[in-house]
Amino acid sequence: MTDGWDWRRPGSNPMPAVPPAGAPPVGPPTAPHGAGAGTTSPWWSDALADPWRDPYAPAAVVIPTVPAGAGPEPVTDPDAPSRPKLRQLLLIPLITALLAGSLGGALGYAFAVRGGAGGGVTLGARPAEAPGLAQRRPDSLAGVAEKVLPSVVTVRVAGLGGVSEGSGFIVSADGHVITNDHVVSGGTGKATVVLNDGSTAPATVVGQDPESDIAVIKVNRTGLRPIEFGDSDALAVGDPVLAIGSPLSLANTVTAGIVSALDRTMQAGEPGGPVRYYAAIQTDAAVNHGNSGGPLVDSAGRVIGVNSTIKSLVAEGQEAGNIGLAFAIPINQAKRITQEIIGTGKARRTVIGAQVGGTGSATGGAGVRLAAVEPSGPAAGAGLRSGDVILRLNGRPMTEPTDLIALVRKFAPGSVVTVEYRRGSTRQNTSVTLAADAK
Repeated sequence: MTDGWDWRRPGSNPMPAVPPAGAPPVGPPTAPHGAGAGTTSPWWSDALADPWRDPYAPAAVVIPTVPAGAGPEPVTDPDAPSRPKLRQLLLIPLITALLAGSLGGALGYAFAVRGGAGGGVTLGARPAEAPGLAQRRPDSLAGVAEKVLPSVVTVRVAGLGGVSEGSGFIVSADGHVITNDHVVSGGTGKATVVLNDGSTAPATVVGQDPESDIAVIKVNRTGLRPIEFGDSDALAVGDPVLAIGSPLSLANTVTAGIVSALDRTMQAGEPGGPVRYYAAIQTDAAVNHGNSGGPLVDSAGRVIGVNSTIKSLVAEGQEAGNIGLAFAIPINQAKRITQEIIGTGKARRTVIGAQVGGTGSATGGAGVRLAAVEPSGPAAGAGLRSGDVILRLNGRPMTEPTDLIALVRKFAPGSVVTVEYRRGSTRQNTSVTLAADAK
């Protein structure tokens, strides 16, 4: 038979296609009573009694059914994103808040800088290239001040009347300092120096010349920065200058001005003290009490004078202040005196060998009359006589007796100067070799 199931072993009799009478019907069996009667089961539990069963077929595998209400065993996918923990949930908003705050602060700053805080108004013009002076070149006033300030000091001297304070400037790396005689006079020979960086050092007075108002002190410090010397004889009226010092105890003060005049005769001194004569450099740079002894420098930062005296409109005994009339000792004269003080302990005084008795106005003209001439002095050696009227010294006009004294002391002993004089009604010229005072 070819149209029915044939479960016979090979060589057995063919099985009829239609089951015999009384055999159970062919088809899916029903489950036994109590196992879900009336329902069709995919597996028949009484398979061994099946007359149609092939005795040589493998046994069926019965899969147990899942208990009612039980869910499948959970399976974790290692590639699936995990659920964030509480710590991560708290960290995310914190980082977000920090980023938002930083961004807000940056935007607020940019808004304020660009004028947002001022209602959108932009103040000032657009930036342009800085001018030359603002760039502080070495030859600018700021550049000159920066160069000179490390060499300027404040000088304090204790005396019976209290502490005298002035200024000074370093002239040698081993600590020599130039200042005014009136800054250290009346002291005990000891001083305290305040350097530009604010440090202090003790100092001693090396020597002083009251008539020229120059004194030299020595600071107990090495490796100092000395100032550069200029040439006071090369100055011209109108040259720019800086005055540096400690006016009214305000250290490291810089003021600017010009050379207002040259060889301005100064006669100064305190009651009972020596009378000081010098042909000064006049400047309108602001100079006040405490500037005394400080440097007056040119536009290259070279010292060309020692600030010494000011003129004021105040009454006698009142505190004087700057009115644009300040006077400095020429540095050529101060340098020579300093070298003599360091070398010998004292300075020589330059003389012409004559005494002045008055002006030449009595004879109807300008000039300074010679009251007496020393027989063996420089004036006599040049042919000058008593009664002669000195009109000019090295081209400088003489109008007062102090003019001749101050201008002569400006030169070093041994210098040769030209003298124009009047004798009677005639004018003559001669050369005089100046000498040092015998004292």
